[in-house]
Amino acid sequence: MGCCDAPGLMPLNEAINQLLNSVKPLTYTETVGLELILDRILAADITAPINVPGYDNSAMDGYAIRAEDINASNKTLTQVGKSFAGAPYTEELQAGQCVRIMTGAQIPAGANTVVMQEDTSADNESITFLTAIKPGSHIRKAGEDIRLGEVVLHKGRRLRPADLGLLASLGLAEANVYRPLRIALFSTGDELRLPGQTLDPGCIYDSNRFVVEAMLKRLGIDILNLGILPDDKDALRSAFEDAASSCDAIITSGGVSVGEADYTKDILDELGKVNFWKVAVKPGKPFAFGHVGAAVFFGLPGNPVSAAVTFHQLALPAIQKMAGETVEPPITVQATTEHTLRKHPGRTDFQRGVLAQLEDGSWQVCDTGSQGSGMLSSMVKSNCYIRLAADEGNIEAGELVDVIPYDRWIS
Repeated sequence: MGCCDAPGLMPLNEAINQLLNSVKPLTYTETVGLELILDRILAADITAPINVPGYDNSAMDGYAIRAEDINASNKTLTQVGKSFAGAPYTEELQAGQCVRIMTGAQIPAGANTVVMQEDTSADNESITFLTAIKPGSHIRKAGEDIRLGEVVLHKGRRLRPADLGLLASLGLAEANVYRPLRIALFSTGDELRLPGQTLDPGCIYDSNRFVVEAMLKRLGIDILNLGILPDDKDALRSAFEDAASSCDAIITSGGVSVGEADYTKDILDELGKVNFWKVAVKPGKPFAFGHVGAAVFFGLPGNPVSAAVTFHQLALPAIQKMAGETVEPPITVQATTEHTLRKHPGRTDFQRGVLAQLEDGSWQVCDTGSQGSGMLSSMVKSNCYIRLAADEGNIEAGELVDVIPYDRWIS
C-alpha cells in the first residue's frame, strides 16, 4: 500500500527528512581551475598551504621603528631606507633608526611598531615623532587572516565569488569539486502546448517546466530537457528508460495525482519503485518520489504554483544533497501581517507575500492577493513565502508570522 492510500497526510518535515535520508551525494569528482569554479561544490576541505598574510606588514603609510627608541628625552630618529610592497627594506633596523614604509610593505627586521605619517614631521632624514608611541601599532601579523594548516573552506560548500579570491590568495589555482548532476526534465499531458503554438480547445501552455528548469540552471545542473511527452504509454516508457540510463535524476510535472487517467504511474511501477505521497503542504499536496532504475525520481503536481513550491521545498534540498552540497535551513524572519490571512488547519501553507522593512527596523508582510495553486502571478508579485504552520487557522492583521525571503534559486 502506498503512502497515499493511508488516511491522513504526511507532515512536511517528515517528507523532507525521508527525501534527504533516501538520497546520497555523488562520488564523482573533478579538478577545475578558478576561472570555471564559481558555484561548483567542493568535494574536499581546503587547507591553507601558507599563512595569509605571509609576513608582518604595515597597515598604514608611515614609519617603521623600534618603539623603545622613542622616550621623553628622544623623539627623533634617522631614516635609513624605505620599504614598499614588493620591495622590502632588507637590513635589520638598529637603535636610533627608522624606515619609511608603505601600506602592505614588509616590516623590517628589528622594527616592532608603525607610526602614521600624520603623527610625524620630517627634516630631510631626521624624523620627529609627535605623539605617544604604542608598541605593536599598525602592524598586520603573519597569519592574522589565515594560518598555515587551517581549514578555510569545507567540503560541500557552493563556491562564492569571495571564495575564489580566498583560494587565489592562498596560491591555489584549482580545486576538487563534484561533477554536475545530470537531470532529465519533462512534462506530460496531451493538453499541453509550447509557448508560441496555437492553443486548441481545452489546452494550456506548459509553464511548469520553464520554472523548474530555471531553478535547475541556477543550481548548476546539467539538464536533459525532453519537452512535452504525450499520454502515450510506449513514448513515456521509452523516455523513462532513456532518462534513467543516462541521468542521476528525473523530474516530471503532472500525472501524480491519485486516480488520474494516465500511464505514468503504471510505467513507474514497471520500471522502478515510486511512492505517491499526499504531503500536508499547500499548495502542492500530490507528490511522487522514488527510483526509476538507478535514477532518483521526483513527480511534481500539475498546477503551476504547486509544482514550483513542491520543487522548491521538497525536491530542491534532496537535489542539493545529491550534488554534494551542504543543505542549510532557510532563513526565517518574523513579520507583522498587514492583512488577515485566510487558512484552514491541516497543512503547512506557503502563501506568497511581499516583505518590507519599516522605518523602525521591524518587518511587515502582506499577501499578493488570490493564492490559487494555478496563479503564477502570485509568485511573480512576491518576494517571500508566508509560512503558516499546519495547525494554524486564520491569522488576524497585526499578528506575527514566519516569513521566508526568497533565496537565490527562486528570486
